[in-house]
Amino acid sequence: MDLVAVSCRHEAAHEVADYTRVRARRILRALGLRRRPLSVSLVGDEEMRRLNRRYRGRNRATDVLSFALDEGPFGSLSHGMLGDVVISMETALRLARRRRRAFREVIEELLLHGILHLAGYDHERSREDACKMRLKELEVKRALGSHRLGTGTRGRGGSSEGRSRRLC
Repeated sequence: MDLVAVSCRHEAAHEVADYTRVRARRILRALGLRRRPLSVSLVGDEEMRRLNRRYRGRNRATDVLSFALDEGPFGSLSHGMLGDVVISMETALRLARRRRRAFREVIEELLLHGILHLAGYDHERSREDACKMRLKELEVKRALGSHRLGTGTRGRGGSSEGRSRRLC
């Protein structure tokens, strides 16, 4: 049974669906979460804007959202499912162009960022938590053999190691 389900809800999603599934499995394995089911939805900006407005109160598209299923009042009903990661294909494409990066690399970085949130990491709580998340991201990238370690997941360029030192 495949524990990673990918839902394609945007025309650009089909070209990266298999890649996303494979990379999600590798990220989960690197985090010691390979037996936890995960759902990934590849959507457009309009759907992402609606989700962001409904769940975060921000009426704009964003690159990635995560929805942990083992939190909140119904967390005990998750049956071990890790949660949902939602990635905007249109935003990812804009990021790839702006950063002069391959579309798949950006998808993988957004996927990693979303899964780290599901694993309990949160860069928005405190500077210390942001540092922990950034260091875990680098650790996973190294485990995956990522060839672009110096590029930040959501930053505007520069060395990720440099940002990690500044965060820590």
